[in-house]
Order: sequence, then structure tokens, then C-alpha cells
Amino acid sequence: MIGAVALALALGGCVQQSGKGGMAFRDAAAPIYSVAAFDPGRLEGRWVQAAAFDATTKATCGPGALEFSGSGADLAVSGQLCLRGRMVPVAGRIGALGQGRLTVPGMENWWVLWVDSGYRTLAVGTPSGGFGFVLDRGQVPSDRLAAAREIFEFNGYRADAMGPI
Repeated sequence: MIGAVALALALGGCVQQSGKGGMAFRDAAAPIYSVAAFDPGRLEGRWVQAAAFDATTKATCGPGALEFSGSGADLAVSGQLCLRGRMVPVAGRIGALGQGRLTVPGMENWWVLWVDSGYRTLAVGTPSGGFGFVLDRGQVPSDRLAAAREIFEFNGYRADAMGPI
């Protein structure tokens, strides 16, 4: 009986609540880093969602896609993302907080955790760990998806909860 209680307590410690309610996908006590040299002006164009964090580790909705337009103070986004198993609309002006941190209307601030040197693959997360996703300008190759997974893990995310879409 004591063993069952200990197991339940141990497993319960693995589940964290995100700031928005629901399970978090990262250890909030772990440090998180954004890309200091990130250039939001290089986001312009269409991005397809390649992966996301979901409690089931399988996509429960299709890949999202975002279109970034403008630059600087006029940077805007429109589209939708598969987050936490449902399609979420994303639209409006994006604000740059500096150091790879973006304000997105109606959402937690996005932290750009990694972008490849050619700005083809982008890994975005949140300090709360409420969501995280990978965007790509086309079909993400396995080496860049593996790099994104490693970056999420480095930033305290549970890599086992990230799945392709």
C-alpha cells in the first residue's frame, strides 16, 4: 500500500500545470533561453507547422500554417496552429520584445528557442511550457527536426511529448 502511494506521489510530481491551465510540457524550474540575435524581419513568408507538444505525442489535428508579413513595427501574422490537440487561430500584429521574444495577440509571449542559420526552421516555446512548436518553410528535414527537439530538451521541455504533425 505504501509503495502505491509513493508511486502515485512520484507520478503526480511529473505533471505540472501551465499558467493558462492544463499540463505544462517543460519543467518551470529549468532555465529557458531565447535566441538573442534573432531577426524578426526574416520571418516574412509562409511557414508550415512540423511538430508540436501534445499529451498524446500524436498529432490530434492537422498541421497549421502561418503567414508572416511586413517587418519591424509592421510585422503581422495570420493563420492557425495545432496546439494542445486543437486548431488555434493566430492573427494580428507581432511585437518584438527583443532577444528572440515576441508578443502575439491573444497568446502567451513566444520565445524563439532556435532558428537555423538559413531561417528555414524555427522552434518556439513559452516559459510556462504551456505549448511549443516547430515551424518550417517547407518539409522539415530530420536533422533540423532533431536539432529542434534537442533545443527544446535543453530548455526544460519533455522531448517525449513532442510529435510530428
